[in-house]
Amino acid sequence: MSAQESVFNTPYRAFLFDMDGTVLNSIAAAERIWAAWALRHGVDVDTFLPTIHGVRAIDTINRLALPGVDAEAEAAFITEAEIEDVEGIIEVPGAANFLKSLPANQWAIVTSAPKALALRRTAAAGIPQPLVMVTAEDVSAGKPDPAGYRLAAKRLGVEPADCLIFEDATVGILAAEAAGADLIVVTATHDHPLQTPHATLASYESVGSRVEAGGLLRLEPRDLQ
Repeated sequence: MSAQESVFNTPYRAFLFDMDGTVLNSIAAAERIWAAWALRHGVDVDTFLPTIHGVRAIDTINRLALPGVDAEAEAAFITEAEIEDVEGIIEVPGAANFLKSLPANQWAIVTSAPKALALRRTAAAGIPQPLVMVTAEDVSAGKPDPAGYRLAAKRLGVEPADCLIFEDATVGILAAEAAGADLIVVTATHDHPLQTPHATLASYESVGSRVEAGGLLRLEPRDLQ
């Protein structure tokens, strides 16, 4: 059975979702703010911007190891700028309705964004607020560390191995793999085809969910004809 077939033939106790690039598209806003920051610090914008996605701001800045830069202060500055600028943030097609169709106690969002920014972006995109949201403040190690996904599963009262994780970015894919969960890669915001052994999803409009006996969730392909 292929990975694509497997995620549609496996019942899960919960679905766990990354936020940026997975349920909403914030690329334009994020790249506006980070590009301006990079220019101020003499960082090459074209090579830098592809590295920001899916990663905590503090980890992005620390990775650059810029002399004389206070990473915590700069990360706080970035967060405030991103909270202010939500222009152009939209849902990934079909994401809001798909999330609203899920039982509230069987899904969570796991994001590298701080909580205030996560709430601002989900509201801007019309994404429902989950009962469980794991944000940058909740973990000491961000993605690709699996701590966030493991914590979300724990808060939902399930094991990571019984979850299906929806991700889009490389660091998030690595985190999902390390958590031991099944994975589906959302490709809606990808400019180029992704080479991955995992199942892929171009739009939530092509899937639905069903609650089975015992409360298990099953992802279902939808006929769009």
